[in-house]
Amino acid sequence: MNSLDKTAPQPKYKRIVLKLSGEVLRNAKDGEPIDPKTLKNICEEVKKVYDIGVEVGLVIGGGNIFRGLSGAEMKGVDRTTGDYMGMLATVINGLAFLDRLEKLGVPVRLQSAIPMDKLAEPFIVRRATRHLERGRVVIFAGGTGNPYFSTDTCAALRSSEIGADMLMKATKVDGIYNKDPSKHKDATKFENLKYIDALRDRLNVMDSTAFSLCMENKMPILVFSMTEPGSIYQAVMGESIGTLVND
Repeated sequence: MNSLDKTAPQPKYKRIVLKLSGEVLRNAKDGEPIDPKTLKNICEEVKKVYDIGVEVGLVIGGGNIFRGLSGAEMKGVDRTTGDYMGMLATVINGLAFLDRLEKLGVPVRLQSAIPMDKLAEPFIVRRATRHLERGRVVIFAGGTGNPYFSTDTCAALRSSEIGADMLMKATKVDGIYNKDPSKHKDATKFENLKYIDALRDRLNVMDSTAFSLCMENKMPILVFSMTEPGSIYQAVMGESIGTLVND
């Protein structure tokens, strides 16, 4: 079980939900959906914060394997069917994280919103909370278990359900900008942002349902980049990183 050394620097956030895009796992060179080196690096970052006593819940998207909405638009798959395919993809990613974290010596439980008892526990709030209290990382797979909801919404929902201190969304961009920084050199980064402004301005870092859930439950959101080593550690320590969305 992870224990907190009281002589060491104390994390600002004791319990977090870390939301990762499935796309971060894809190997850009050969197109493989799960790049072993990337998976290992992310899991080592998670272990760093686990080792200082942070209780970690993980939500991993499935876009590296199949994305429901784009699958419906581009591949002729029915939207509901496509969303279920995307949910199954999150279970595949969850199993990959479970395996790699266990190899690093981190105790893990995989819970799925879609019943599949051969692979994962059913999602039960009290059981998930108990796992966290006992020093286990909990991976929340299967989305919300319903079509038409994103894994961002799942992350917002699970954060509220387990009483997390913060929802942390790790992306390829170092925060929220007023417009796409990859296309506009004059894009401005927000250090702090209010929920209502993110919703009003339709800033596409998280979908509106996820933002609304966090706003209603006063769940702060930190959007930051996964590209810099140690970024998750910096985030849980409360260092100035990314964009903080709150009241």
